[in-house]
Amino acid sequence: MIHASSPFTHKPISTSQVMQTVLLATLPGLATLTWFFGWGSLIQLVIASVTALVCEAAIMKLRKRPVSFYLKDASALVTAWLLALSLPGYAPWWLTVLGTAFAIIFAKQLYGGMGYNPFNPAMIGYALLLIALPVPMTQWAASANLTTPPSFAEGLHLIFQGSLALPDAITSATPLDVIRHKGSLTNEEVWQHNADLNSAWPTWIWLSLSWVLGGLYMLYRRVITWHIPVSLLAALLIISGLFYAGDTSNFSSPIFHLMAGATMFGAFFIATDPVTAATSNKGKLIYGAGIGILLYVIRTWGNYPDAMAFGVLLMNLAAPFLDYYTQPRTYGHKKARRGLPKKG
Repeated sequence: MIHASSPFTHKPISTSQVMQTVLLATLPGLATLTWFFGWGSLIQLVIASVTALVCEAAIMKLRKRPVSFYLKDASALVTAWLLALSLPGYAPWWLTVLGTAFAIIFAKQLYGGMGYNPFNPAMIGYALLLIALPVPMTQWAASANLTTPPSFAEGLHLIFQGSLALPDAITSATPLDVIRHKGSLTNEEVWQHNADLNSAWPTWIWLSLSWVLGGLYMLYRRVITWHIPVSLLAALLIISGLFYAGDTSNFSSPIFHLMAGATMFGAFFIATDPVTAATSNKGKLIYGAGIGILLYVIRTWGNYPDAMAFGVLLMNLAAPFLDYYTQPRTYGHKKARRGLPKKG
């Protein structure tokens, strides 16, 4: 046995290993979506994956780059999975193809490929679809608490039949949709008289907890750090708590904002994108808090019931600025470098 003293070096984790870890971390959420909503999300995931790989290979071929080398890093698959898991499970197949192709070609490869894109590709694709095609993007299948989810064959029929609308028997508004369009009703009245909201709410809690489980796995594997998820959730918790404490009839509780919509999925899987997020620890804290505040503001006073994509994309713009002004102190220097170096 060889006894060696520190320091020790560790083998660096490769890009493909990071991406594979992210893919594995999505499995609890995918399983929960399938259990409550049927096979739609799994079918969308396959459609998005094939589209992403074809688009990535085609662009690499046009750029005369080694196709297999870039496909093996699994970054295209991560973009595809994150977008597919953000979409309604029974959206038309062409919607998924359009969003995925736009994300890979324009939001990723147009800037030079992985590591050069300033915006999160999956959220660019999602934002495009939400703005351009709001009707199919806001139709969600009802959970198992409301009706029996479609079978695999029925899911294939719904996705590939070419219709923009789902049968009324299996469509349902998300809790955020219900609260956003409550009109003059108070929160208490909405919860008391809306049976669908009360039935669907446990489903969304389970789904959020599934994303948390996947996020904890990524933290354990050290492919993300705690700074962005914690600051995002803390900022959302604080701002929603302040408004809720002032007016419980018109503002939703902090727990509602944490568990509804894409909060947990976005906090752990979207906002933590290493390419488009801030990189310093202090910058990550500000970056995550900014997303949390934007998420609440747009949800409460904006035109969209959920706003994770817009919050992330807006803070993507601020990430370079945050990195300039939050750089840590370099070893051997008395203070941290702030901003751009002075000329002369």
